Amino acid sequence: MDDNKKKQWTENTIFLVVILGCGLGVDNTYYLQIMTFIGINTLLALGLNMLMGYAGQVSLGHAAFYGIGAYTTAILSGTYGISPWAALVCAVSCAVFIAFVVGLPTLKLSGYYLGMGTLGFGMIVNILFREWSTVTGGSSGFVGIPMLEAGPVSFMSGRNYFFLVWMVVLVAVLLCRRILSSRMGRALRSIHDGENASLAVGVNTHFLKLQIFMFSAALGAVAGFLYAHFVMFISPESFGFMVSVKMVTMVVIGGMASVWGALLGASLLTLLPEVLHGFAEYEMIIFGLILMVVMIFMPQGLTRGLLDIYEHSRKRDKRHGN
Repeated sequence: MDDNKKKQWTENTIFLVVILGCGLGVDNTYYLQIMTFIGINTLLALGLNMLMGYAGQVSLGHAAFYGIGAYTTAILSGTYGISPWAALVCAVSCAVFIAFVVGLPTLKLSGYYLGMGTLGFGMIVNILFREWSTVTGGSSGFVGIPMLEAGPVSFMSGRNYFFLVWMVVLVAVLLCRRILSSRMGRALRSIHDGENASLAVGVNTHFLKLQIFMFSAALGAVAGFLYAHFVMFISPESFGFMVSVKMVTMVVIGGMASVWGALLGASLLTLLPEVLHGFAEYEMIIFGLILMVVMIFMPQGLTRGLLDIYEHSRKRDKRHGN
């Protein structure tokens, strides 16, 4: 086993131990609920990080896939009585198909134009959620979403749902790392560094960007499925433009091109509203200040910034020791 694989195995093992420790050691329902939301947001950040951090493609409407996953499972399981697990397959398939249809023309754009294209898509989907009230419940929201069950196991309790969400996150992390260590991952990095150079060496950049866009949409749909069956109520506000902005902020603050950065960014932006509950009216100002500070002093995100600080401190201690 080479050093890189050994490092990944160690990191994944530590991650699994932390999940088990938190799930078994925390009894407070509120804390378990917050950690479950962190897991759902981590899925969203992971998918967007693969698209933005590694492929270098900006998306300002990614909350649309989050909403598609949530509304598809809500309508199929809540209105038509279909099994939620079958609804999950339909939700992911629907999100991936729409990502293919939207991404085929949109991903030929780049920079601000791509951002505006994805922003328009997100707004159209949100308007559909709001106006198609006979199906989606409109602005009043959708109620009657059933809880998840797997045989005798019910995911109604905080601990069971916590483990469900974080096991899905673990699988997503392993899948992302597998993609990144493959030939596809190297091609994605080459697109991020220079798309023209990638084209020159024979990389089908448009097809590769489309693939990762669809993969990112699939993770968003899974997150939407988990969110819908966790809160059992959804409304268009949960999948609006500000949610897309929050997802981008998670990726940027945590650190683009970093799987663990997605976890750090999701944790920070999920916990902050809880900590600043008494300053809700200043929430966006505080988020903006944090983003500004991170961009000025840690332009590569908190993960890389903290690692650089650690390395600098270790080298300084080593010099003083000598």
